[in-house]
Amino acid sequence: MSFYCYKNGNPAGSPGVIAGDPLAGLQEKVCVQVKRVYDSCLFQDTLTEEVTFTRFAIVPKPTCTRSGACVSADTTSPSAPTAPIVFESCRSSTTQSEITKLSVERLCDRPCFARVRATVEVPIDILFSDAKCNEYIGRAVISVDRDVLLSIPDESIVPYTIESMGSAICVSGTYLKDNTFKMTVCVTVVLKVLAEVEILVPSYGFCSIPPCEEFSENVCEEFFSLPLFPPASLCNESCGTTASASSAAVATSLPTGYANFYSCGCAK
Repeated sequence: MSFYCYKNGNPAGSPGVIAGDPLAGLQEKVCVQVKRVYDSCLFQDTLTEEVTFTRFAIVPKPTCTRSGACVSADTTSPSAPTAPIVFESCRSSTTQSEITKLSVERLCDRPCFARVRATVEVPIDILFSDAKCNEYIGRAVISVDRDVLLSIPDESIVPYTIESMGSAICVSGTYLKDNTFKMTVCVTVVLKVLAEVEILVPSYGFCSIPPCEEFSENVCEEFFSLPLFPPASLCNESCGTTASASSAAVATSLPTGYANFYSCGCAK
């Protein structure tokens, strides 16, 4: 099961929302090695770019044998797409982007800030099809130029770094020629000033790792969770002794089969 499964028997040793006193349960101060974010900024825009994919692969079509077994076709040496090529979709394959042409210039009039110029290259996968109805995936890059102000830490033995995170998804696209598409892309880029540091933090101790819960479509789970025997009626628990005795006296004086019509001393 996971940390957040209702079957987790030790929620106090798992991450989650703190209920009650946040100081309760603190055990020690721990030195942890992390990447500290000194500053970051977000850029989101809709760009229209001409993008050329550098390599491609055919999307395998499963072929079934007479025995019913399905195997994927060999894609080690895909043939070149046959024109006309039709754009289908594109999106980021990962949030890891690369920074090129990086320039950091500290500002004299703003000591804590610097002018950061860089080109962020966001990798994308382009899905397209050819005249033979074969689907292909081409790998390309969206280049985003940024010129921003960021807070830069002072000089130290451990240097800071400028890193980025990028994501993109296409709205529309058209194939031009020579493996080039003209696409309208929604792009999100985050620039961050980082440094590998050691920080002292309060700790509740180690995480209590719950055992894994195997996936299964158990349609009977809800039924099996019911009690084995029917529980006592709430009406029986709430009735007084006098009413119960009166009900019992009336019930015993009735013919067989009519006793169930009386409950908690009240006639149904």
